[in-house]
Amino acid sequence: MNEYHDMYDRMAKRCLMLSNRAIIQFINGIYEVNHPLDSEVTYNWTEHEDDDLRKTLADTIITIGGISSYHLEFQMSEDGSITFRILEYGFNHAIKKQKDEAVLEFPEPILICLYEAKAVPAEKTLEIRFGNQGVYHYKVPVIKYLALSQEELHQKNMIILIPFQLLKLRKEIEKERTEENLKALKYLVTHDIINSIAMNVEAGNITPTDGRKLKSLTLQLYHHIYDKYQEVADEGVSEAVEEALILDIDIIELEHKKEMKKKQEEVDALKLLLQGKSPEETAEILHISMERMEEIMRS
Repeated sequence: MNEYHDMYDRMAKRCLMLSNRAIIQFINGIYEVNHPLDSEVTYNWTEHEDDDLRKTLADTIITIGGISSYHLEFQMSEDGSITFRILEYGFNHAIKKQKDEAVLEFPEPILICLYEAKAVPAEKTLEIRFGNQGVYHYKVPVIKYLALSQEELHQKNMIILIPFQLLKLRKEIEKERTEENLKALKYLVTHDIINSIAMNVEAGNITPTDGRKLKSLTLQLYHHIYDKYQEVADEGVSEAVEEALILDIDIIELEHKKEMKKKQEEVDALKLLLQGKSPEETAEILHISMERMEEIMRS
């Protein structure tokens, strides 16, 4: 279980490290704010230690424009203490960033559940009692990611989390690899995920580079979850998924890299020949075949 949690934790952090434009769109969508897309994005990757020397890593607090801070917490399973931990992380952040000794400003929290959270309320509340000063209710809004429709994901600008759509069929595939389930898995990737990425790239919500990264992350997560099932490979699902996750631009870039490598070989070969090296010596130094050497000399 820890292996899975670590994988999802790393995946969530990588999704949160896409372009500033993608992150600001995401923050604007889930918090219903309107930060300019050219705003500065600051990540607060900071470890805190409490009095018991217990470390808590506040690695999901993002500051936009140097002013507004947002605390994004991801959850893979039910945890009754999560609201307290979010408060604790927010408190540590507020202390570190305190500018006015009379003011303590907490980041805005949101809890994103990446599991089937039907019984989880739309808002988690922690009651804080201040004695005679009264009671304060610390509230954390909850987003039940797997329950959101494609339209809702689009409305909330949640494209950066699109790889986690793979979790929608995890339990069904784990329970039984029927033909229907395997077709649904193939359709989820080749239609829902791929189309969503393409649509958001075209709309300018994410950059083409973001799109390629999301496809790469989707492929990694796909293999992590589904490679253990032989039926997935036998039915050609994995092959179809891998083919669908190769962008035309990736092929173009690969060809460009090959072309650049060939040009560099030509430059290096010319330099060695001008230094008096024979074609045979040049080929050996550059680790290329004589056939390739002759091709360079003819060009």
